[in-house]
Amino acid sequence: PLPFPSFAAPLRRRHVAHQIPKEILSDPDLQAAVGSLPPNYNFEVPKTVWRLRQSQAKRVALQMPEGLLMFACTLADILERFTGAETIIMGDVTYGACCEDDFTAKALWADFLVHDGHSCLVPIDATRGLQMLYVFVDIKVDTGHFVDSVRFNFDPGSRLALVSTVQFLSALQASARDLAPEYCVQIPQSKPLSPGEILGCTAPRLPSNTDAIVYLGDGRFHLESIMIANPSIPAYRY
Repeated sequence: PLPFPSFAAPLRRRHVAHQIPKEILSDPDLQAAVGSLPPNYNFEVPKTVWRLRQSQAKRVALQMPEGLLMFACTLADILERFTGAETIIMGDVTYGACCEDDFTAKALWADFLVHDGHSCLVPIDATRGLQMLYVFVDIKVDTGHFVDSVRFNFDPGSRLALVSTVQFLSALQASARDLAPEYCVQIPQSKPLSPGEILGCTAPRLPSNTDAIVYLGDGRFHLESIMIANPSIPAYRY
């Protein structure tokens, strides 16, 4: 059977040195403004507001993949209202976590770059003269329906490799726990990406005895990377 990560170990209590102030988390006006964004999309607005205030940012560049650009204007309005900073929405195509465009942001005289929708592939300290914040934008989905769909389509005992993008990793991990008693579930990893995470340019090679790749996410761009890396393994998208 393929290896499966252990979920039995107790969670270690993590010490957070710089917590978001309560006056930001409990601000009713900020909460009302965040309510204009989809409730299942976590743009981490309070943390973003706090970081921009901390850095005293004056001009903020917002960069995100095309699937999130529809929310860019709303997000920009919120950040301008609660930080006083000017925002710039970068409309160029963002292919992945390797495409954080600090050069264009600096050319536009931005002093802070918020990169939504990707993991921290490029270190934030690699952007000279520009502070940066990654926001994964965790998206909540109906994991029960996903698990039921897997059960309906695959026989018990099948060797399944579950993969996703960073937005759906929490849903993927929760689904993996539910499927583990019935299937040989693998959560592959290509470091430095998180377990289960794939990009359009980065995907792991899987054991040849894997029965299927199950992709939880939207679009085909990221899925095709693991299909190219494993051409003999059938792949399915949810």
